[in-house]
Order: sequence, then C-alpha cells, then structure tokens
Amino acid sequence: MKRLGYILVALLALVFPAWAQVSFETAAKYAILMDAETGTVIFQKDADLPMEPASMAKLMTIAVVFNEVRAGRVKLTDEFFVSEHAWRTGGASSGGSTMFADLNSKIPVNDLIRSVIIQSGNDAAIVLAEGIAGSEGSFANMMNELADTIGLTSSHFTNPTGLPDPDMRVTARDLANLARYLIHDFPEYYHYFSEPEMEWNGIKQPNRNSLVEMGIGVDGLKTGHTEASGYGSVISTAEGGRRLIGVVHGLTSMSQRAEEGRKLITWGARAFERFDAYPEGAVVAYAKVYGGLTDSVALIGNGPISLYIPRGSRKCLNGEVTYMSPLMPPVVAGTKIAELRVLCDDQLVQTAPLYAASDVGEGDIVRKATDALKQLAFGWL
Repeated sequence: MKRLGYILVALLALVFPAWAQVSFETAAKYAILMDAETGTVIFQKDADLPMEPASMAKLMTIAVVFNEVRAGRVKLTDEFFVSEHAWRTGGASSGGSTMFADLNSKIPVNDLIRSVIIQSGNDAAIVLAEGIAGSEGSFANMMNELADTIGLTSSHFTNPTGLPDPDMRVTARDLANLARYLIHDFPEYYHYFSEPEMEWNGIKQPNRNSLVEMGIGVDGLKTGHTEASGYGSVISTAEGGRRLIGVVHGLTSMSQRAEEGRKLITWGARAFERFDAYPEGAVVAYAKVYGGLTDSVALIGNGPISLYIPRGSRKCLNGEVTYMSPLMPPVVAGTKIAELRVLCDDQLVQTAPLYAASDVGEGDIVRKATDALKQLAFGWL
C-alpha cells in the first residue's frame, strides 16, 4: 500500500490548533465503537477475540429473516407453527427469555420478529428457524452463509437463539459489522429495535435493551447474557449528528452492561465535533498514474467531506491518503481510488473514500518508458 499526502494535517493545524486525544476506558472485556456510515473504528478493546454471543446471535437470525422477507420467500403475515421442540426449548418451562408461545399454535412472522428483537424470545427464534428452514440446524447453515456473504470472517453460528454451544462464536467487530449491515440494508425494519415493549398471550414485556428507554438517543439493537459469557449489548445511536454502533460484552450484571454501554455510546456522540473539511469537488490529493496520459489523477470525495474530530487538546491529528500504487491506466472518473485516513495519536478516528476526479487514458510509448525508468531507478514515488 503506497501512502501519499499529509495534506489534511496542515489544513487542520491552521483552522483548529487544539484537539483532544482519543481515550476511553471500559470495564467490558470486549468492546468496539464504530462509525456506521464509513465503518471506521473509533475505539476497540479485544474486538477480534472470539466470544460467546449469547442472545446477540439473534441479530443474525433477524438478518436471515429480513433477507427472506425481502426476497419474497416469506411474508410478514405468514403464520408459523409452534412445535414441541420450540415450546420446550424456548418456552416458559425452559427458564430463558421467552415469548410464552402456546404449543401447536400459529404466530404471524411480524409478531415473531418483534418478540425476538424486543423480548429476546427463544421460542420465537426457533419457530422462525423451523418455519423458514425446517430445523435449527438448516437455519444455522443459512446464518453462516449470510455471515460469509457480509464478511463476518470470525463468526460461526449453530442455532438461532444464542443458547450456549461450544462451537458458536463471534467477535465484537463482527457483531458491530452485523449491526451496520442491518441498519444500512434494512432501514424499513429498523423501527422494531426501538419499540419499548411487546405483549403476547396477555403478558407484557419491556424491551430488554434498557438504554432504549433511557432518553439518551439509543434506538437499538440487542442484549445478551449467559452464565459463561456474562452480559453484553449491541447498541446504536444517531445522537451527535452521526450514527454510531457500539458493542460491549463480558460484563458482570445488567446494571453494569447498561452503564458501560451508556458510557461508550455517549462518549462517542459527545467527544467528537463535526468539521466540514472539503467542499464538493475539492481536490484532497493526487494519486500517481503509471504510464498514463498524465502522471497523476486528482482525488475528490463523493460530495462534501465532513469529518468528526476529537474535541479538546493539542497535537493529536495526522492525516494520510492510501491507495494501491502504481495506478495503471485507464482510470475512469468516479472510480474509488483511495481512502483518506484521519488519526489521533496514531489511532484511527475517521475514514472517507476518495474517487478519481477525471479520466486518465494510456500514455504513449515515451511516457511508459519514462515511468518504467523512474520505477527501476527510484521505485514508484
């Protein structure tokens, strides 16, 4: 990867001479905070270590269900049968989170989705799995296939509930990316995650994500707990002008889970300030082009580039533009070429994609020979 630039550093130093260091501490064993739009990781703690997902695995269950609904293979009005297996494994007698579904009844998919998200109903998750794939095992195969498709490289799912299984694992990073996928790809269904309560069979249960009702802007997504893994949560907010996704896991109680989640998401929303760095069409940097009609191409954003920069102290920011070098012609205007990376004390706080501002065709034989000599003599600079 060839690095070009540090253009952003001079700009920020002139306009904003003082910014804070990016620092945060959490009692969670595993944690991550991510910018939902760009996927930039703002904070992480053992985010790539495997962990038991507990009921946070139900986010993948819901992702599969949403895909089936979108593809037209399942309708929200379809009714799925409550088998004895679903009733015994996930029902009231199991001692876990439940919808209190009646044995041999039929329940609309819409209500099953609401139960999985709001109540964390294990019976509802199993009913969805059996209704879609015939069995939990077949549904788990669908979960893993979708996980591979969306790039969750460190996760493996064995059931739709998150009930303990030694072969099931996720990472905090994969859970954050799964949440990002749900938010970006299924905005029409995101309202489920912020519903305050659900009633079924005359039993009203509140949203298990207590942060939803705390008035701090959290509108999702899912909690989880087992004795072995501790307490965890996948959370999101659009407070502060941008959407953030946080994951905390390995905590000792529901109250600690709520507090550590609140601290992480509130810090992310308040510790950064929006800076309109480049107007639409402004050149951020230039990338070298090997053997082209011109020796470089201007790089611009897809519209204006706004960055979220840490508030407060001094000598924090550094910027770089990265791209695979050398670029080979033809280069087509609008093609993603590079990435602008903004760092605070060597910790990445923001990224933005950069695109070719113009076409660059192939140069003549003299241009190609000259560039070849440069590369041979000096490397590609």
